[in-house]
Amino acid sequence: MNLNTNQFAALQQPAVDASLVVFKAAFDATERLAALNLNILRAGFIDATASIQAVLDAKDPQAYVAIQAGLVQPVAERALSYYRNSYEILTQGYQDAVKPFEAGFAQINKTVAAELEKAASAAPVGSEAAVAAVKSSVAAANSTFDQVNRATRQVIELAEANMAAATDAAVKAVASKAAPKAKKSA
Repeated sequence: MNLNTNQFAALQQPAVDASLVVFKAAFDATERLAALNLNILRAGFIDATASIQAVLDAKDPQAYVAIQAGLVQPVAERALSYYRNSYEILTQGYQDAVKPFEAGFAQINKTVAAELEKAASAAPVGSEAAVAAVKSSVAAANSTFDQVNRATRQVIELAEANMAAATDAAVKAVASKAAPKAKKSA
């Protein structure tokens, strides 16, 4: 089979399109992470400046301890928020990057199934077992891909649930640690 330039380009176009989607997803995720980092740095700088001013304005040691105790929880919450947002950005980037490959895999499956049907109808008498074996192999490969894909999504969902639970537990722990210190100093 001889391919001319246009046919070759047409065959390569889906791969190029998928690559562009992946690059765009990576670039978008990187851009969002950079913006998140800048926002966190800006907020941290503003809070640090306000905290320094508050410490400088403290009139006695009890006020200093109360200010210091009050600083722990917001910093911990911001750190946890940062990790949560980073995770969401990376998860979304992964999902965006995987979409074209899932669509391409589905299209390949349709094409292979159609070609197998053509081959089965044109196959010589007695080759039914070989055609059935090939169809069975393709079905097994598709089933394995689906199982791996589902397992990956379940792992992502479990990680998201664990991240949310860990974040909530950490915020509660920091709040409970900071509250007694503030009460003792008052």
